[in-house]
Amino acid sequence: MSRIGRKPIPVPAGVEIKIEPELVTVKGPKGELSERISRDISVVQEGDELIVTRPTDRGEHRALHGLSRSLIANMVEGVTDGFQKKLEIQGVGYRAAVSGSKLTLALGYSHPVEIVAPEGISFDVPQPTSVTVIGISKQMVGEIAANIRKSRPPEPYKGKGIRYEGEHVIRKVGKRA
Repeated sequence: MSRIGRKPIPVPAGVEIKIEPELVTVKGPKGELSERISRDISVVQEGDELIVTRPTDRGEHRALHGLSRSLIANMVEGVTDGFQKKLEIQGVGYRAAVSGSKLTLALGYSHPVEIVAPEGISFDVPQPTSVTVIGISKQMVGEIAANIRKSRPPEPYKGKGIRYEGEHVIRKVGKRA
């Protein structure tokens, strides 16, 4: 097995890792995640580190190696610290409110937009113009945040809509006389 590109994944205390032939399960203080890994990639736990190795340096093995290592590292980080994505709402009358596991958005439509949080995801609304999506799965947090943004993406003329925190929206000049 190749040791090229070997970058071990540190495993913090309190995190249990179960390695099966095509499945890696990570259990920690915030929850449990599992991911299918390619048969060609091998994952070995050595002390408090996980080592991901590939059989050859062919392009497909190198791609699978990097993908598998990133997925496992994100699972370890998710069950220990969790992930969050922050969204900003800009526009007159645009606001958000959370009740239970449901996010209600007033975005200038004739009806409120309601988004129900799937299991493992929670919403936080510190101000009516900002929403935080919190969860242990990086993929789920990003997907839910993208769905929220898709309900009213920022428009280029006035900049109204939902955007990621720190996202720069390129503005266009309107009509000229």
